Amino acid sequence: MKVRTGIEISSQSDIGCQRANNEDSFGYWEPEDDEQFRRKGRLAVVADGMGGYEGGQEASRLAVETLVSVYRDFAGDDPQAALIEALQAAHHQIREYSFAHPELRGMGTTCTAAAVVRSSTTASDGSEPGEELYYVHVGDTRLYLIRDGQITRVTRDHSYVGRLVEAGLISPEEAETHPQRNILTAALGTNPDLIMDSPGHAEPLRPEDVLLICTDGLWGQVHDAELLAAVHNNSAEQAGRKLIELARERGGPDNITVEILRLL
Repeated sequence: MKVRTGIEISSQSDIGCQRANNEDSFGYWEPEDDEQFRRKGRLAVVADGMGGYEGGQEASRLAVETLVSVYRDFAGDDPQAALIEALQAAHHQIREYSFAHPELRGMGTTCTAAAVVRSSTTASDGSEPGEELYYVHVGDTRLYLIRDGQITRVTRDHSYVGRLVEAGLISPEEAETHPQRNILTAALGTNPDLIMDSPGHAEPLRPEDVLLICTDGLWGQVHDAELLAAVHNNSAEQAGRKLIELARERGGPDNITVEILRLL
């Protein structure tokens, strides 16, 4: 696929050291048509499937494919509304698939999708409008924003341990090694009702900002400061390789997927 200038992108996935199969999926899409690109921008999606090898693999694949397809075909001009509709469609698609394949009952997936779209309004100082970030998120795949040597986690984990941290019952450091850190409280396809996070407004982006989306196979082994260090002074491709290497060196107990988008 042809990627327009203005961004550097790397999408990488690794099976890890202990799994027989890769249940993660990822996707990147941008329209070829200039008018559609103006409205839709660029879309990056990462999903981490669960429910046994076949169920997890199918759930994450369906999530990415459905999300890209519905976002692409959305008729309106609101990228956030398009993302919400696409995530809901993916949720229903996975549930229908599991009903049609009873042996895969219980299949589900995390999913984090980010759209980078040029603002339609001119900046207050009269300069060219910049890019804006829209996203939807369910589960514990994470979206980070790296800017001016700082890393910020944009998403929150929909997990039992995430709830404990938010309630102030344990620290983020304790959460990293908590025995129940893998228990999710929300995922696509698992329950009739979909719980998702979706911001009320777009986040303005700046040149040289980096967006990093990754599954728990990466962030569970690699600290935020190490994510930041890998992205610093490396190309997106090199950074992705370094991070996967680091997670594998630490045992690679899960599949490892990372998408890096660097604005130029």
